[in-house]
Amino acid sequence: MLNFTDVTEFILLGLISRPELQVLFFVVFLLVYTITLVGNIGMIILIRISPQLNSPMYFFLSHLSFADVWFSSNVTPKMLENLMAEIKTISYAGCIVQCFFFIAFVHVEVFILAVMAFDRYMAIGNPLLYSSRMSRTICIRLISFPYIYGFFISLISTLWTHGLYFCGNVEINHFYCADPALIKMACAGTFIKEYTMRTLAGLNFSYSLLVIIISYIFILIAILRMRSAEGRKKAFSTCGSHLTAVTIFYGTLFFMYLRSPTEESVEQGKMVAVFYTTVIPMLNPMIYSLRNKDVKEAMSRAVSRTFLTK
Repeated sequence: MLNFTDVTEFILLGLISRPELQVLFFVVFLLVYTITLVGNIGMIILIRISPQLNSPMYFFLSHLSFADVWFSSNVTPKMLENLMAEIKTISYAGCIVQCFFFIAFVHVEVFILAVMAFDRYMAIGNPLLYSSRMSRTICIRLISFPYIYGFFISLISTLWTHGLYFCGNVEINHFYCADPALIKMACAGTFIKEYTMRTLAGLNFSYSLLVIIISYIFILIAILRMRSAEGRKKAFSTCGSHLTAVTIFYGTLFFMYLRSPTEESVEQGKMVAVFYTTVIPMLNPMIYSLRNKDVKEAMSRAVSRTFLTK
């Protein structure tokens, strides 16, 4: 029996098994990854250079973009490499690192979404006290929690991954080192790993989602109390982008992590994983820019300044 530390590398079976489609998939995912980097890094820069985006809402949005860049970059480059490689391997150290950062940034992202929901409640429910209650110091404290807690939970989860045993099987039925696929291929030490994975994922995702739901209940109450139709419309528009991002992200995560790792669920999980590791990080900047008047105006001014200086 091999301990996880005795394994020097794993073979990633990848997303597809048909060689004739690998070049096509490489081009598609390279394009998606490029758009992800340009969109999210562009959003961070735009928020930093635009005075009209100097508010807690966009401060948190810049951190969501930062998390999306790391989340996608943890998986996509290796997937692109393996799409063009004959032997699709990942080292033991690489697998551990990928597991660690994947779990960390999943938790960072879900709690940033929760913080953003709380921020929207403070802005809509308490507009007169918003500036004082959401000061720069408070915002830094709020955004620190997802990073500290996310990396702490990831460290615990990765240590349990270290406790898995493999009986000579080093083929991971996935395109990255995913916990469900590792549990499925392991021959011992799976009970505690699966139990902690599902428990931690269930508790953390449910807790962060509960914060979002409670925040939006109070937001809805505040909106219904508004006398101005224009005020209600503006309040709904500021929440629409966030609700879209929450629905897409949480839906895929619950589908992925709250099921027992079977051969069928792992295969389905690969398709879902493509969506939340590559597509969602690409969509988030579009969701928040295309439906946000302030971001579109800031982008227009930034482009105008760039061309005028030339």
